[in-house]
Amino acid sequence: MVRTPLTEEQRYRGRALGQTLREARGARSAAQIAAESGVPLDTLRKIERGVIAMPAFFTVAQLARVLDLDLATLADDMLAAGDADHAVAS
Repeated sequence: MVRTPLTEEQRYRGRALGQTLREARGARSAAQIAAESGVPLDTLRKIERGVIAMPAFFTVAQLARVLDLDLATLADDMLAAGDADHAVAS
C-alpha cells in the first residue's frame, strides 16, 4: 500500500503537537509519561520530535489524559496552528 505524502501543513501540525506535548510534560521524563500512558517510549519521542506527524487518535488521547490536557482544546490548538502556518505561507 502506497502512503500519500504528508502536506507541509500536516508536518507543521505534527511539530506543533510535539512541542505542546513536550511543554506539558514539564520536568517529568519521557519515560515516565510513556509508562503512565502506555505509549511506547520510542513512539512518544518520535511524536515529540514531529517524526510521527499524524499519530493515532487513541495515542494522542492517552497522552493528553496523562498530561492533563483537554483533548478538544488540544485539537483546536493544533488546527489553529496549521491554519496560521498556511496563512503565513500563502
